[in-house]
Amino acid sequence: MTSTPTKNKNTEATDRLKASAGGVVTALAERAASAAESHVTGLTDRLTDVTDGTKSGALKGSAKAAVKGESPVKGALKGGLSNLKDKAAEALGGKGGKSSGSKKLKLTNIIEETDVGVPVRVAYNQWTEFRDFPTFMKKVEAVDQESDEKLSMKAQVFWSHRRWDATILEQVPDERIVWRSKGEKGYVDGAVTFHPLGDRLTRILVVLEYHPQGFFEHTGNIWRAVGRRARLEIKHFRRHVMTTTILNPDEVEGWRGEIRDGEVVRTHEEALEDERRAEERDAEDSADGQDEQDEQGHDDYDEADDAYEESDDAYDDGEAPEEYEDDADEESDGDEAEYEEYEDEDAEYEDDAADEDAEYEDEDDEQEARRA
Repeated sequence: MTSTPTKNKNTEATDRLKASAGGVVTALAERAASAAESHVTGLTDRLTDVTDGTKSGALKGSAKAAVKGESPVKGALKGGLSNLKDKAAEALGGKGGKSSGSKKLKLTNIIEETDVGVPVRVAYNQWTEFRDFPTFMKKVEAVDQESDEKLSMKAQVFWSHRRWDATILEQVPDERIVWRSKGEKGYVDGAVTFHPLGDRLTRILVVLEYHPQGFFEHTGNIWRAVGRRARLEIKHFRRHVMTTTILNPDEVEGWRGEIRDGEVVRTHEEALEDERRAEERDAEDSADGQDEQDEQGHDDYDEADDAYEESDDAYDDGEAPEEYEDDADEESDGDEAEYEEYEDEDAEYEDDAADEDAEYEDEDDEQEARRA
């Protein structure tokens, strides 16, 4: 009978011990969860620009894990990583889940220039031969020209192939080409201008706007792969012009039409006809100018001939113009002075000759006297 109270006391002590241990375990678990939450919160604060909302995801994940009886730390990490993935997809242009707001314009600005040693007309004509691009550019696979202002291009990007359609908005011969394009996997807008630096030197300026579409294009755009590819293709164009086009520049006809606001305002044939007429007008103007010079020359000759005839008639009638009389008097005065000078020189020569003769006679007399 005395052992029952002792047993009850031991049971009560054990229950109190278990309750205390359970409280300690609960406190430790809450502290661990709080520490994990703090670490996750600090991580998301450092990645605010691309992972806004990660903290809420971690807390939600932790709460869901606690309801399911799983580790709060593991749930917090899952929730944070899930939100981080969504935000990264948004940054790369994908659909970012529940977040909303205006998207920033994502494009790559590519600016290049190159100089080619040909006249501006030759450089422009070669550039407008779009169908020839695949023959000398490395990654341009095909160019289909539906009309004068519509193009469809296919190119290789890494191991994939991309196609886009382009519309020429403005095209002015020997000056500029401006286009806009569209494509499901990215597209390129841009402009190219031509600047003559000399009779046989042209500078080409190229400005491109690359609009990537999709995860693959955005990833490649991080390393500016498209910019490097464009730079290499422009170098291939210069190589082709300086090694092939320069040998037979007249064989590159190009497209000499004109486009304004996406519409053809002058066709290639009309432009060639206008150029031919302009050349004919220049030739006629040059011929007319030469004829005027020849006619003026003939008139001058006729006037001079008439003046000579009048002077001859005046001499025949014994009435020479005063200017001719003055010239004749001056010539006669000059002739008389020159004649008097000659007479003086002749007299001097005669005196010298007489002196020489007298000397010779004296020498002869001396020699005869010696012989005697």
